[in-house]
Amino acid sequence: METVRLHISGKVQGVWYRASAKDKATSLGLTGKVWNERNGDVAILAQGSHNQITEFIEWCKVGPPLAKVVEVKLENVEAIEVFSSFEITRE
Repeated sequence: METVRLHISGKVQGVWYRASAKDKATSLGLTGKVWNERNGDVAILAQGSHNQITEFIEWCKVGPPLAKVVEVKLENVEAIEVFSSFEITRE
């Protein structure tokens, strides 16, 4: 299992990015969480197999129809917590 932190910038708040990311992650079998950052970006902590994570990252680069993704930063992290579902949080 891999754990990654994604930082998505662009027009990603107010366009259903978090809800869509949760739906996509759940459909791929990923666990973790997604939240809004104060600066207008979205952050995601996701856990799953390499293939699941790779497919999710590709989705994040586009996002939902109203989003305008400028950049997706990826960081591999050590799993501090093992998630049992994928949730929208306030981090």
